[in-house]
Amino acid sequence: MLDYFLAALTPLNFLLALAGVAAGTIIGSVPGLTATMAVAVLVPITFGMPPESALILLGAIYTGAIYGGAYAAILLNTPGTPSAIGTTFDGYPMAKRGDGDLAVTIACLSSLVGGLIGAFALLLLAPPLATAALAFGPGEYFWMAIFGLSLIAALSTRDFLKGLIGACFGILVAMIGISETSGEVRFTFGSNTLLGGIETVSALIGLYCVPVLIELAARSERHLDAPEQTRGFRLPEAFATLMRQKVNVLRSSLIGTLVGALPGAGGSIAGLVAYSEARRSDRSEPAYGTGNPGGIVATESANNATVGGGFIPTLVLGIPGTPPDAVILGALMVQGVRTGPTLFNDGSSIVYTFIFGLFLATILMLPTGLIIGRFAYSSIVKAPKAGLVPVVAFMTIIGSFAIRNSLSDVGIMLVLGVIGWLANRRGFSVSPIVLGLILGRIAEEGFVQSWTIGDAMGSIPGQFFGRPLSMVIIALTALSFIYPFLPDIKRMFRRGGEEAMPEKANAKDRASTAAILRDLAAVGVMAAVALVALWQCTLLNPEAAVFPQTIAIGMLVLCAFAALETLLTRRVVEDRSSGSTPRRIAVPVAMAVGVALAPVLGFALAGIVMALGLFLAAEHDKRTARGWLILAASVAAVILIFTLGFREALSVPLPRGMIF
Repeated sequence: MLDYFLAALTPLNFLLALAGVAAGTIIGSVPGLTATMAVAVLVPITFGMPPESALILLGAIYTGAIYGGAYAAILLNTPGTPSAIGTTFDGYPMAKRGDGDLAVTIACLSSLVGGLIGAFALLLLAPPLATAALAFGPGEYFWMAIFGLSLIAALSTRDFLKGLIGACFGILVAMIGISETSGEVRFTFGSNTLLGGIETVSALIGLYCVPVLIELAARSERHLDAPEQTRGFRLPEAFATLMRQKVNVLRSSLIGTLVGALPGAGGSIAGLVAYSEARRSDRSEPAYGTGNPGGIVATESANNATVGGGFIPTLVLGIPGTPPDAVILGALMVQGVRTGPTLFNDGSSIVYTFIFGLFLATILMLPTGLIIGRFAYSSIVKAPKAGLVPVVAFMTIIGSFAIRNSLSDVGIMLVLGVIGWLANRRGFSVSPIVLGLILGRIAEEGFVQSWTIGDAMGSIPGQFFGRPLSMVIIALTALSFIYPFLPDIKRMFRRGGEEAMPEKANAKDRASTAAILRDLAAVGVMAAVALVALWQCTLLNPEAAVFPQTIAIGMLVLCAFAALETLLTRRVVEDRSSGSTPRRIAVPVAMAVGVALAPVLGFALAGIVMALGLFLAAEHDKRTARGWLILAASVAAVILIFTLGFREALSVPLPRGMIF
């Protein structure tokens, strides 16, 4: 082991680990550039390296990219990678109150601890954990997805029914395209664009980022308040927070390791499950979802633990634990390395050198992440809103395009962004929609496979409820759903229903007739979506229709309950915040114009034209002609740098335009 440890510390491997973490962190911080893309883009440069050095570089890139997604999640309320979804829940509220630098440091330390625990599991427990992962069948994967959806109860306590309706809507959106279980085309309405389905990451960018851009332009206040004095990395405060959250960070890291070891699960599920458990067990102030550091600790420690956990089935069984592991597995095959149970014996020098290199990369993530995070924080806090909005808008467009090199994905991203903004105004939180979108396919695959196996064996309930592991996950799911409402339930039994439902006791809290009509109209639109899905299901074969049909029926029932609740309680949850309506409309219009002009003018010039429109929409202060010129030149330079970087360094075939 000492020889392998020293081999990982050679100057070449050290430099590769450092460069990989830095590159992965920067790539992961850009919305749309996932850890999978970061690894895939940089795989070709490893083909001439020794296998252990290639693995160290790819592992370092993977580690850095998972952590890098926290920057955009905290500072822009947009997860840079899907695994950072949970980081937005408390990271952005912390940044809004002036603690963005502390949030970034807490994310870095949590990522360090989670990464180290995942690497230790890979070093010490790989074979038994890989065997345990094989115990998960289709039924367990289905219930694991439902367990992830139980986070809706924690995120939607203001309007639980709307949260469930939003999750159903997200699941139905995930069903668009070719069914993975039957190969049948569904919900495309004859559109070839929708045949490939809704790309998850571009949809996530639209649902989270576009509403933020719309509100940024509409309001005159700053995006983030700059601190009165420079406070550095705030390491002592972050260490103290982590010590208070030691149970949380350990539990979340273990969850991340175990979920990472499940083939195909990934960091997004690990982060959501860890966040759900942290919120269920921690009643400290401030509340989760309003800026509690525990939410960042849970998500970031869990998603970084999936790096080591995901390598367990990859190396021991030859089954990728996460999507980036699939790319790395392909790179190993090119190197002539065959994974499997004998690798830890026959290729021990490669495996153990890599594992120690993963430890090295995780430790190097601390100084690298803090330095890059400090730069990102100061840049975003100091940036004028008229410059920040067009740059972030261009990043969302180029990031969405780069996933599948498709302008159609960018258009879908923009449409979903507008839908997300409208839904949020009507009280439908975006997060449950995103949860449904991410977990829908996993839930469907487990559901249909379990249904098919149970039907063949003559015991459908036995496939869902007859396995001990399934029953454990079901119990945890029920607890996660109920736990956020326990205080209200206790008050209801102790003091009567009036105490638990203050809207009935206080007439001044009752909504106006116009607000009730708006709420009923929004619920009616969701019910119409469910009815259209049911109609489409009648055109499909039973295997492709059974899951979306079940979700659509449930969505209709929930819509009926939501409408009844609104009528009986006269309570409406909606966002009526102030802001300029013309400016709100200008943001998606300017972005749509930029997307439409990209094939004609080229990506860079179309981005500059879009930026000019967003300047006018986002600028609330008086600026001199010289100030406008400097700002426009700065934004144009950033757009050109991003365009050249994506086209030349990342080999993304951006449209060059027909005119220039």
